[in-house]
Amino acid sequence: MEEEEYARLVMESEPEWLRSEIKRLFQELGETTREKIQAAEYGLAVLEEKQQLKQQYEELELEYETIRTEMEQLKEVRRRRGGPAAGARPAERPGPQPEPACCG
Repeated sequence: MEEEEYARLVMESEPEWLRSEIKRLFQELGETTREKIQAAEYGLAVLEEKQQLKQQYEELELEYETIRTEMEQLKEVRRRRGGPAAGARPAERPGPQPEPACCG
């Protein structure tokens, strides 16, 4: 409904219609306000979760860097001692051999 048409209806209307229109508008305003508050609460919850995830990511990244540095240090120690390179498999030792199947 256009503003001019609405204004004309208001000017020509009866007091009872005006009261019901005011009541309807207040109800609509209340509903819209509740929806905005709910949207704001959801938005705040999302921001809080984002902050928690960001902090958790930073902690995991720091832990990863610490472990990576320790691994590099261990590789360097092994290299200096002449041990197998990090990541290389140790030579396999022969284990007990299975006994041959007997009666065939």
